[in-house]
Amino acid sequence: MTPSNVAPAAFDALQDLSSAEKRATIRKVTLRLVPILAIAYFFNSLEKTNIGLAALQMNESLGLTTAAFGLASGLLFVGYAVFEVPSNLIQYKVGARKWLARIMITWGACAAATGFVNSEASLYILRILLGIAEAGFYPGVILYFTLWVPKQYRGTMLSLFVLGGTLSSVIGSPLTGLLLTPDHYFGIESWRAMFVIEGIPAILVGVVCLFKLVDRPAEAKWLTGRERNWLESSIAAEHALVESNHSGKGVLRAIGDIRVLMLSLIYFCLKCGQYALAFFLPLMIVAFQTQAGTKMSTLQVSLMVAIPALVAIAPAILWARHSDKTGERFWHATIPAIVGAIGICVSAVLHEPVLIMIAICFAMIGLTSQSAPFYQIPGFFLTGAAAATAFGLINSLGNLGGFVAPTVFGTLKDATGNYVAPSLLMGGFLIVAAVLTALLPRMFKSLNPNQHAAQPVVASK
Repeated sequence: MTPSNVAPAAFDALQDLSSAEKRATIRKVTLRLVPILAIAYFFNSLEKTNIGLAALQMNESLGLTTAAFGLASGLLFVGYAVFEVPSNLIQYKVGARKWLARIMITWGACAAATGFVNSEASLYILRILLGIAEAGFYPGVILYFTLWVPKQYRGTMLSLFVLGGTLSSVIGSPLTGLLLTPDHYFGIESWRAMFVIEGIPAILVGVVCLFKLVDRPAEAKWLTGRERNWLESSIAAEHALVESNHSGKGVLRAIGDIRVLMLSLIYFCLKCGQYALAFFLPLMIVAFQTQAGTKMSTLQVSLMVAIPALVAIAPAILWARHSDKTGERFWHATIPAIVGAIGICVSAVLHEPVLIMIAICFAMIGLTSQSAPFYQIPGFFLTGAAAATAFGLINSLGNLGGFVAPTVFGTLKDATGNYVAPSLLMGGFLIVAAVLTALLPRMFKSLNPNQHAAQPVVASK
């Protein structure tokens, strides 16, 4: 039955595609947009975290303590936090094609410039500038997907995009290790050359985005008219329903919405666990050497870093597809946080390197699987500029965990001489995230999961 607030013509347009044609349309969109964005995220993740492997040489070259390295790693998120929301709002106004390209080009330039730092202070400055340059990329892509595909397909699409970041550990870490294997390139320290070499591709990807990305389905010449109409009508219907139920359009509504602030707190706790592993895993693996009485090269360490990310790929994609199929988001975001917490905490109390690595693999599976279902939750109650603000605010405040985690982690390690206390603390953050996520539907009746199960989409006028 057609709802009373649905325009008959719009409803008929939605029914114009069969289920098979809809799936084919989503595949077409995915193959066109996701690869370039996943490649961009590959370099985005690589250039945020390659400092972890660079630390094996850079810390000695610049005279950095573990605490100073942790501060340098985390300072990226200061600029990130300040400019995240403005960046997303600018993208909402000017379009993803131009703005995401700008982000990639400027962050690539800042990443390459890190190879020219000559002091602790200059490293701090470049990390802040890198955060400013890339602010808005991840939430910008999430916002972009909300303008392209109906919500029942977004979890899987987001998981494929996030795969680019995961592959930065699987492929990028060994690549970084290979670049760091010689001590020098023509008299230039290898860690400096590595930053320059890995920064340039991001600039090139940004240029490609100007030609490959399209802001909305209506502008996509590679879709048929019926496909464009179905995508635009479905998304418009979803947005109208959210606005009708939650008044979810205004920017100020998103900033003052307690649900957005709660999601920001949850994301902060999650990022504490994620970035503690991202920045310190190479140094933790080096610590294995002392326990095992062995010596590993930088390349061998980078290969070890790739193992947890490689193990996490398949579970993360399957988990996102299951979340899309069932339409359930809250437990699909809660359970991975619990798995991540258990993995990190167990790794802290083990002494056998192999068992520690197995525990870290479980932690990585949880942390990688959590993102796709979690980021579907704001779309339950916000659209338009409010959604752009919410995605930016959640990512901005949440990524402050990327500043707190490595700073506290490094300080605790220096104070205790081992990774036990900082690992248990990060596991505690993940437990808090899991508990709060599970309680969201109870704290906010408007987030009743039964309202948001996967269902056919109809258009509203």
